[in-house]
Amino acid sequence: MLKDYLPWIIAGIVVLALVVGGLVLTRVAPEATATLRRRPRPPRDHFRGGDEPPAPLKRAGVVINPTKFTDLVAVEQRITAACLANGWGEPLFYETTVEDPGTGQAAQAVRDGVDLVCTLGGDGTVRNVASALIGTETALGILPAGTGNLLARNLDLPVALEMAVTVALTGRNRRIDVGELVVGAPTDAHTDAPTDEAVAPHTHRFLVMSGIGMDAQIMAGTNENLKAKVGWPAYMVSGVKHLVSPEFRIGVKVDDELEFRRRARMVVIGNCGRLLGGLVLMPNARVDDGQLDTVIASPRGVVGWVPVATRVATRRRKGHPTLDHKVCREVRVRTDRPVPVQIDGDVIGEATEVSATVLPGCLTVRVSQ
Repeated sequence: MLKDYLPWIIAGIVVLALVVGGLVLTRVAPEATATLRRRPRPPRDHFRGGDEPPAPLKRAGVVINPTKFTDLVAVEQRITAACLANGWGEPLFYETTVEDPGTGQAAQAVRDGVDLVCTLGGDGTVRNVASALIGTETALGILPAGTGNLLARNLDLPVALEMAVTVALTGRNRRIDVGELVVGAPTDAHTDAPTDEAVAPHTHRFLVMSGIGMDAQIMAGTNENLKAKVGWPAYMVSGVKHLVSPEFRIGVKVDDELEFRRRARMVVIGNCGRLLGGLVLMPNARVDDGQLDTVIASPRGVVGWVPVATRVATRRRKGHPTLDHKVCREVRVRTDRPVPVQIDGDVIGEATEVSATVLPGCLTVRVSQ
């Protein structure tokens, strides 16, 4: 009987010996069994392309209005340091010129492959840079450096440079509306022929507000030297000088409503409503509500501005004929004579007709988390 089981007994002893031997080798000579337990490692000089290469650092393109700074190199160094501190690469810098105040530079930054385009200047620089980004997925970062910085104020963005850079690099994307303004040429009231000061019909984009009449006169009459010294109060000085600016007759058509007529001293069309000094011209205006807000001011004389100022300060808009407020997607204003026109603080000439339309959610802006 034993000889019948002998082959099985021998086989069991062999298997047991192999198992015990393997365990012993693992303990006393692990290198001898390393190839049995793992795949061989490639040599150190093995081509590393098989591993995922580190992702390249993101880069920002910064479009700068050089007229805002006396030491541009120092400002660029501060921005570069802030980018590196936030884990981004060194930014690319582009300076605006009189011939191209920002649109071409922003388009070049996009072609250069930047991940974000920032503006360093006032609202005019922001507007021109944004014009190249409208309808794209490239986000706009705002580094306020102007006198008004109205878009930054309406978006509750920080004014301090390093904080503004951090928000631009690490903030969240927010889609906002843009206003489109078509400006008609001034014409002679008797012949309907273009005047010597004619401005050819042209389409502009605005992010904050556009205005005709006294609003534009204030912008045009603000002393640049005074603005550089005292900042936004310089606009108030100019505003006092133009309180008795001439009236003009207007015809206003809001969306599909019938056109109405009246006298006015100022018409403001806004994408957002907050002004300088904590004043709010359009309390319910939002940069992403898909609508424009139009305010028509019709005071008579200096005394007539008192109720207007009261309603601006108290944010009341109804119940007084000298301050009318319309909310719409499209508005057209015709005047009986050429009046000055401003867009985001830049006076662009005179016109007898402007038409504004909202472009909903067409621009991506970086805002605080």
